[in-house]
Amino acid sequence: MSESLDKQKKDLSQLNNDYATKYGFHDPVDYFHRGAKGLSHELVEMISRLKNEPQWMSDIRHRALDVYLSKPMPQWANTKMLSEIDYNDIYYFMKPVGENSTDWNDVPEYIKKTFDRLGIPEAEQKFLGGVTAQYESEVVYHSMKEDLQKQGIIFLGMDDGLREHEDIVKKFFGTVIPMTDNKFAALNTCVWSGGSFIYVPPGIEVKVPLQAYFRINAENMGQFERTLIIADKGSRVHYIEGCTAPVYSTDSLHSAVVEVIALEDAYIRYTTIQNWSHNIFNLVTKRATAYKNATIEWVDGNLGSRLSMKYPCIQLVGEGAKGEILSVAFAGQDQHQDTGAKVIHAAPNTSSRVTSKSISKDNGRASYRGLAKVHKHAVNSKISVECDALLIGKNARSDTYPTMEIDCEQVRVEHEARVSKVAEEQLYYLTSRGLTEDDARLLIVNGFMEPFTKELPLEYAVELNRLIELEMEGSVG
Repeated sequence: MSESLDKQKKDLSQLNNDYATKYGFHDPVDYFHRGAKGLSHELVEMISRLKNEPQWMSDIRHRALDVYLSKPMPQWANTKMLSEIDYNDIYYFMKPVGENSTDWNDVPEYIKKTFDRLGIPEAEQKFLGGVTAQYESEVVYHSMKEDLQKQGIIFLGMDDGLREHEDIVKKFFGTVIPMTDNKFAALNTCVWSGGSFIYVPPGIEVKVPLQAYFRINAENMGQFERTLIIADKGSRVHYIEGCTAPVYSTDSLHSAVVEVIALEDAYIRYTTIQNWSHNIFNLVTKRATAYKNATIEWVDGNLGSRLSMKYPCIQLVGEGAKGEILSVAFAGQDQHQDTGAKVIHAAPNTSSRVTSKSISKDNGRASYRGLAKVHKHAVNSKISVECDALLIGKNARSDTYPTMEIDCEQVRVEHEARVSKVAEEQLYYLTSRGLTEDDARLLIVNGFMEPFTKELPLEYAVELNRLIELEMEGSVG
């Protein structure tokens, strides 16, 4: 018995080491520029000047700061956790030494070391069509396969997208998520830096995924990437996003804005796995607009972070448009995953499906916050919402806050929610077959998450299962 316990302790120790080695590490960094802590119009002007932006973008930044300062904090959220953020003790812009490179060998050594350990170059070589890597506030590496470039596909960091394709950015920037949408959208708009810009020409199918990876390395850092994806008529693209940060004793802030636009007959799948450390406040706004017969699929995974507030939204504005959101969240000790989904039916014959799965462990809290809205003339709309929550531990908590706003009678709306605990009978059966309780619980959790993991590329599914294993360590009792 003692030998078995010693082995389990050794295994848990190795898992901790694995996490620290792959995700929790941080490197000493030299910065070309690091603005003073806190927000001001002087800081906003400095960011715009360093990026050599057009005047219209600088004007947007200044207006957005005024909006941010005038808007209150959301009162429906976990205000206790939000009040822990000291917004005057955050660096809103950090530019590492070195320029954005298209050659991995030209990336500064300390940054290369970080992304090598995260497996970015390996993933690029194996199966990705293009990669963008962001470190702090700036994109430090970008590449795309030559055959995709020849098809007219644009995949750049957002700053390069603005410089090289100002007309497209100006046409679509802020049209899906205006600066007045919410306080954190305004915050991102005034200090945004980095992110991805994608444009797929009409009729083009991007047959391999495009990926961006965002890394916060510094303490008291705020990362505010801005992503804009446009799939033109009849085109198809799959975009994958990953995020990590090391563990510090003080908190950092991540507040991104993502705007996704699928024009007529286009298809976009947006996959994100965010594995933030437990001292990150992850407060993001992500929204997509689907036009006639377009399809948007959102696959959204949330692990880590102190508090996440993220509700991917699909606006179905064209007849026959379709939307699907599949999200999972894992809330461990002292964490709150306040996540969910929003679907807005603004045209007839549109359909949407939302599947949400959450796991709460120890005193972790997972909340589903959803909206299903059907406009008056959106006849024959179909909506299906399914929420499943799994509790591990007597102090684990799950909440569901569904909102249905149906202004049309000729619709079909389904909503189903279930909450369950890991059953003692299941544990007894699995342990009687030779599994430890830890292994048995992990097997149950992986089975619960299977509808999500099967939608991921193989490499990401393996990685997600490993992350869940790390989160589940010591779950007995």
